[in-house]
Amino acid sequence: MKLSEIKSRLPQLSHLTFLLPNGTPVPAHFHITEVGQVNKRFIDCGGTLRDEKTVNFQLWEDGDYDHRLGAKKLLDIIQLSERVLGLEDLEVEVEYQGDTIGKYGLEFNGGVFTLTNKMTDCLAKDKCGIPAQKPKVRLSILSASESSCAPGSGCC
Repeated sequence: MKLSEIKSRLPQLSHLTFLLPNGTPVPAHFHITEVGQVNKRFIDCGGTLRDEKTVNFQLWEDGDYDHRLGAKKLLDIIQLSERVLGLEDLEVEVEYQGDTIGKYGLEFNGGVFTLTNKMTDCLAKDKCGIPAQKPKVRLSILSASESSCAPGSGCC
């Protein structure tokens, strides 16, 4: 989800709700303690130089039950960050404390923001010798004429 999408959703919300990937709500007394832009410059395992940029939100919750972050306040924080930091309209990544700091993607569903799992990946599969995934075929749909295996038939 891009920053502009979040900004367009906030004015319609009476309160902010963030859900973890398993559907559990982040406690209502959370704060967004950071809004920033992260620029990552790296070389992948195939030797290709890469640049990635994301907008980063850090969600935090502790024993401060008296202060709640509302949608209007978050919009104000984002707009201030855009002016002061020159934020670009990038994908938003969310940090949240579990057993360690987790990084999540973000979606909007039914009036709530949902943290989505992010996965690592090899960015240079072709250079690392990792084969493309083979198509999965159901054996039950093969016809009787395809039940015998011939060289080049693709059955083995």
